[in-house]
Amino acid sequence: IQQGVSPDFAREVPIDAAVPRAEQASAALYELVASAVARSPSGFGKRCPVTDPIKILLVDDHAVVREGYRRLLESEPNLQVVGEAGEGTQACQNARALRPDVVVMDIALPGISGIETTRRMLKDQPRLRVLVFSMYDDAVYARRALDAGALGYLSKVSAPEVLVKAIYAVARGEPYLSSDVAANIGRSAAQSAKSEIDALTGRQLEILRLLVQGETIKSISEKLGLSEKTIANQQWAIRAKLGARNSAQLARLAWKIGLSR
Repeated sequence: IQQGVSPDFAREVPIDAAVPRAEQASAALYELVASAVARSPSGFGKRCPVTDPIKILLVDDHAVVREGYRRLLESEPNLQVVGEAGEGTQACQNARALRPDVVVMDIALPGISGIETTRRMLKDQPRLRVLVFSMYDDAVYARRALDAGALGYLSKVSAPEVLVKAIYAVARGEPYLSSDVAANIGRSAAQSAKSEIDALTGRQLEILRLLVQGETIKSISEKLGLSEKTIANQQWAIRAKLGARNSAQLARLAWKIGLSR
């Protein structure tokens, strides 16, 4: 297990040992990345071998930072920095002119933000891969970046080799998160799910636990000494409170906080 998060957890999952492999975090991360790929423009998430040098556009408002990135990345034989930009509008223009494979994008840019820049770039070039490299490791920023179409998110505390590894992963069409961002997303999702579950009454919580364990409405009614109609009504009320459209969504919410185990 190495640094980062890829959607293929059964294969090599690049995630740092510092990230707890709690089932809650893994479930939350998988759901986040999978939904981001599903919402992404055409071509995202489709893996492809990287044979030619990967063309990279660097977007950061500090020239000295871009120079450091350039030196690091160009030390790799299969990485080629084809351009730079210090703000969002210029970045979109350079992406259109240079046609990079991967854009390494900061969030804090003058003018339009890196997240909005990502959204505009991908509207113009749907098959472009964007890797956000930011000082912010908060889950909210990562979610917004992925919602905008970014395929990866690293915090700037990541080691240099992690940036290189993430670029290769994103160039192959694989989502990638740095370990600190992954952990924050996992904690955020678990806390959110627990907050929603807390809205249930004691009886509803008991019924939910039985439902996600595979019990039928009939068997629950027998165990709790309630009518099947009452259990069915409670199931509907539980879904309404949690915003779950079906049993699978109920199960995911319960699983995140450990209710189903």
